[in-house]
Amino acid sequence: MDVQNRVALVTGGAHGIGRALCRALCIEGARVVVADLDLDGAQKIADEIGGMAIKLDVANEAEIVAAIQRVEKEMGPIDIFVSNAGVAFGDGGAGAASASNEKWRACLDINLMAHVYAAREMVPRMKKRGGGCLVNVASAAGLLCQVGEAAYTASKHAAVGFAESLAITHRDDGIHVCLVCPQAVATRMIGVDEDTEIEDGSTGFGGNDVDGILSTEYVADCILAAIQQEKFLVLPHPQVSTYFRRKASDHDRWIEGMHRFRARLAGDSG
Repeated sequence: MDVQNRVALVTGGAHGIGRALCRALCIEGARVVVADLDLDGAQKIADEIGGMAIKLDVANEAEIVAAIQRVEKEMGPIDIFVSNAGVAFGDGGAGAASASNEKWRACLDINLMAHVYAAREMVPRMKKRGGGCLVNVASAAGLLCQVGEAAYTASKHAAVGFAESLAITHRDDGIHVCLVCPQAVATRMIGVDEDTEIEDGSTGFGGNDVDGILSTEYVADCILAAIQQEKFLVLPHPQVSTYFRRKASDHDRWIEGMHRFRARLAGDSG
């Protein structure tokens, strides 16, 4: 897809990967809507790139529907909808099922159901127009596992499955689906301050040391290329493909290896 003059809406657009993608889309000539719960942050980026800012809580289906209706009325048909907003909270000290119901619901609502809500509204519109692009930002955790993040991992696995279903079901409708599955990216989610300069591949974040941390700009460029090339799976960390094949080829062995990895992170040498 040529993004020139296309209308693109990016959720979680005020910060992190979303912010970088808004900038990248603008450079390529797209007309960008920056959607975020942080309206001030969204407006700042919109002013910078000459786009439109809207406040949006992606956990609320009615707000997603209203946002789409507003954008299509004021800017025209949305050609690219990027479901990027995401949250993670951690398990806490009591184990994989220990996070509160509230945190589980937040992970499922924002990391999964927001993608469903967007597709529920956008698919009929895109079908009627002959196509479009849905970009669902998941995580390598959706293909593998994020140690210490059971709710996050479960929600991202579900997001992967949903994106696959979308791609299979609506390919003949002209709808291209991009599924984005990075490992560690330099965002507030992993404790990196906004606008921190980072060299791609830098180490220093817990279990992701081995593969390094990528800049939001690099990940945004990967996503943009996938939109333009109409590619489904986007792996900014290419090693994830190898890990996924190993997991599929011998799941028991992979579980045992991840168990040892978790023990190393916890400082357990036994």
